[in-house]
Amino acid sequence: MLVGQAPGKVEAEGGVPFSGRAGRTLFSWLERAGFDEATAREKIYISAITRCYPGRHPSGRGDRVPTREEQESCADWLESELRIIRPGLLIPVGRLAIERFLPKLPLDELIGTSHVVEHAGGRSIAIPLPHPSGASSWIHQPGNRSLLDRAIDLISSTAAAEI
Repeated sequence: MLVGQAPGKVEAEGGVPFSGRAGRTLFSWLERAGFDEATAREKIYISAITRCYPGRHPSGRGDRVPTREEQESCADWLESELRIIRPGLLIPVGRLAIERFLPKLPLDELIGTSHVVEHAGGRSIAIPLPHPSGASSWIHQPGNRSLLDRAIDLISSTAAAEI
């Protein structure tokens, strides 16, 4: 199961998760883990912290982060999905999704690691990924590409055992 932040404008208009620019980046990462986009969409349930497009960020760069109230309004949906899916592998994508399942730590301490997490659906192995949007500069900071590579390798090896 993959959990993102919220639908972007393209996703909200078309109803297909990760169908915009961030999706192209995300699926290129998953392809490196052994899942082409069609297989990933078939085998990996995709959800989000919130259900609605939150709108553009006031700065004009990227989308607005959903408020705590918006997150709480959608929490029952995610909890229900976790109970139904009961994922063995959980891939939180981006800071908001990562913080839903893992401690609030710098991304460079979380990306490239795996964690056993408890949630409404039971227990999962969580392997976080950074947000794939162009608005995130994390991936371009020194050393972070190797952390992403390590996360992709972990997803590959864990998925082989889980899927």
